[in-house]
Amino acid sequence: MATDTKSPQATEYVLPPEFWPDVEHLVTEDDTPVDGIFSEKQMRLLTEPLYSSPGWIGEGRRFVALANVGLFYAIRQPPYVPDMMLSLDVAFPESVHPKPHRSYFMWEYGKPPDVVVEIVSNNEGGEDTEKLTGYARIGVRYYVIYDPEQLLDKRTLRGFELQGMDYRPLAEPFWLPGVELGLRLWQGCFEEYENTWLRWFDAAGEPIATGAERAKQADELAELQRQRAEQHRQRADRLAEQLRSLGVEPGA
Repeated sequence: MATDTKSPQATEYVLPPEFWPDVEHLVTEDDTPVDGIFSEKQMRLLTEPLYSSPGWIGEGRRFVALANVGLFYAIRQPPYVPDMMLSLDVAFPESVHPKPHRSYFMWEYGKPPDVVVEIVSNNEGGEDTEKLTGYARIGVRYYVIYDPEQLLDKRTLRGFELQGMDYRPLAEPFWLPGVELGLRLWQGCFEEYENTWLRWFDAAGEPIATGAERAKQADELAELQRQRAEQHRQRADRLAEQLRSLGVEPGA
């Protein structure tokens, strides 16, 4: 069972395994490369920090963050394949190898994702047409379109919140109540590549740190502590020398 038992709102809609439809005929993955290098890096920047810095979600809560994985909402309909999706209060199954666990099947997780992000790399993906209406129809609460080359619109970033059965635009910077995360553009270096990226932010406006950023912060803190210890040792040495010049042996 993929759903976190601490999440009654999700559990309410989970089908018991004996009622799961047969998915053996479904194509859950293929080997066709469909994304460029920038999109691949951007997708990981939207997933990896959530696991590297999990304090954003609060103690006891679970989540699933996925990139380029099928989102199946009906057995006889083709899935969506969001560039990134985030679902709160659910958990991965014990093994993701069996076919019924390889994708995000809504009847298994008991809910649609809370957030879907699409990264526009051409003008044929339907991000602001078919997918806009489709994600609303299946109940995705927040939908964000990142269009770095402005292929679909003059606006690089657009966000939407589900109200009723339709999406309503969000004002930038996006804050997502219930998810307790923000999304906004960030200029900086990720994996040695300087660019404008879409990143998660916390309530204080700080980016959710990647694993590499956390490691760098830890190294900087360790170096600062080493410098302070060295300064303390040097002060102690100077004081001891002054005492000796007065004929007093330190520690005597």
